[in-house]
Amino acid sequence: MSPRPKGRSVRSDLRERILEAAWRQIAREGAPALALRAIARDLGIAAPSIYNHFSDRDALVTALILEAYESLGSHQLAAGEGLDPLDCKSRLFTIGRAYWDWALEYPQRYHLIFGTPIPGYVAPLELIAPVAARALTALNSVVEDASKAGQLKIEGLLDSSADHGSSEKIYLTAALLIWTRVHGLVSIEISKNFPPYSPGGEKLYQLEMNLIYDQFFK
Repeated sequence: MSPRPKGRSVRSDLRERILEAAWRQIAREGAPALALRAIARDLGIAAPSIYNHFSDRDALVTALILEAYESLGSHQLAAGEGLDPLDCKSRLFTIGRAYWDWALEYPQRYHLIFGTPIPGYVAPLELIAPVAARALTALNSVVEDASKAGQLKIEGLLDSSADHGSSEKIYLTAALLIWTRVHGLVSIEISKNFPPYSPGGEKLYQLEMNLIYDQFFK
């Protein structure tokens, strides 16, 4: 068997190295400053080498967003594996903790997908929407299972007469409301914007998770 040509492994992992360098640049300078030539300098490669993997800056941004959503979704799903499907409280708290931990470990990724706008960038929804939806699959599944088991408080969530009692709309609405409340605290924690009298982001987060459970679950 002939030996593998030298340099093949380097070429094959260049895309991953570009992505890693992009995250480093975002951490240093913010997402709006993302520049392919600066990444090339960081990696010590010629700028045209990047274009073999990403046609322009927007293509790179899209790849970063997809990677972040995929990582967030996988982290939550992995955390919920093996839990009793009917134990909605344990599942909700475990997934909620996984969401918090991932966001604090990867704040640049969290801000890129949920907060930081990049001037001139228009997200290709046909690519991003399915992966973004997967990032909420873990939460949606908990709320859906609670709805099927009669453990979801649905009063006031939707006008059942107007929506013909759609159980899917009801649990998706509940999941959306839960996510917005979680997202708010996570965003403030990452930005370090809690007021000085706050007991701390993590304590508030645990309190909010308890309040969410009491409000939405039986």
